[in-house]
Amino acid sequence: SLPFLEAIRQFRYDMGPESVLHIHVTLIPFIKASEELKTKPTQHSVMKLREIGIQPDILLCRTEMPLSDEAKRKISLFCNVPPSAVIEAIDVESIYEVPLKFNAEGLDGIIAGRLGMGQGREPDLSIWREFVRKVKESTVTADIAIVGKYVNLKESYKSLSEALVHGGTANEVKVNLQYVDSEEIERRGAPALLSQAHGILIPGGFGGRGIEGKIEAVQYARKSLVPFFGICLGMQCAIIEYARNVCGLASANSAEFREDSPFPVVALMPGQENVNKGGTMRLGSYPGILRPGSLASEVYGGAVRFEERHRHRYEVNNAFRETLEENGLRFSGLSPDERLVEMAELPGHPFFLGCQFHPEFKSAPYAPHPIFRAFIAAAKKASGELFN
Repeated sequence: SLPFLEAIRQFRYDMGPESVLHIHVTLIPFIKASEELKTKPTQHSVMKLREIGIQPDILLCRTEMPLSDEAKRKISLFCNVPPSAVIEAIDVESIYEVPLKFNAEGLDGIIAGRLGMGQGREPDLSIWREFVRKVKESTVTADIAIVGKYVNLKESYKSLSEALVHGGTANEVKVNLQYVDSEEIERRGAPALLSQAHGILIPGGFGGRGIEGKIEAVQYARKSLVPFFGICLGMQCAIIEYARNVCGLASANSAEFREDSPFPVVALMPGQENVNKGGTMRLGSYPGILRPGSLASEVYGGAVRFEERHRHRYEVNNAFRETLEENGLRFSGLSPDERLVEMAELPGHPFFLGCQFHPEFKSAPYAPHPIFRAFIAAAKKASGELFN
């Protein structure tokens, strides 16, 4: 909108052209009937920007077909930018290819030159190229079911889906994501929707809608020996399922969903039972300790401590920890004072791990989070392939 455009105009005026660069992303439509790229929309949008005092320095031209030299010269002439600053932003198979394409077009060099940053230095993209190669060339596949209630808007799980890709690439596995509506599981049953999954993941969330479907998905993963990974609410669902079906606490629930539950195995964190909910969220990075010899410790490379990012209000109820552990569940990650459960696992299962934190927030393409790496490795094995 106009106020934002005026702000960037003034920003360049105040800071000077040597400190501010205007990059305009524009669309070059391809008309199939005439098999030609149309540059007129780009010319028009640049004209409108120039009317309010903004001259783009670089044009990123979104296109589904390669830009010819003639098209670049035409855009350069009518948009008043150098031909070298008309950058082809062509559609690619993987979004991770985009930096490599821009490097091939010389975009990084132009930006560095205009802003006086490291001219003449060629970036080392070898690690990134290797990552992209694995993304594109992996032939082994693993089908991962994400069981949630926001599946109609897949962007809700964007950090999660990317972290799974990172874990897949580390194992040279192509991860196929299946978004499963937990309410649909309530209607049709877990086997009908999860029987083809090599791994089941239940992400974080809030509210009771679809919760029974998530709990049923946990039971299916536990009994069918399908690799399972529960994050935040996903771990809490695993605690509820285990309490109900293994510990014999048939009415077990979370106080979030049923305040009068006789067995609230998940409840508000200690000391916050009578606090206004607006101030009880546990946010940010917190340390934890790992139980030696556990799956959790193995996943973290034998470490005894970790630090992860949190966003939750409810926790495993300490009043039921002994009962759960006596029946086979292992709490392998705790807060340093051992008051809060951070991780839970099921010994004897191929891979059954829950965490109260959000590891997806710390995953990166060339540094996948160790839990996602281990989860995909287990799913790869479940799909019939051997570990690397």
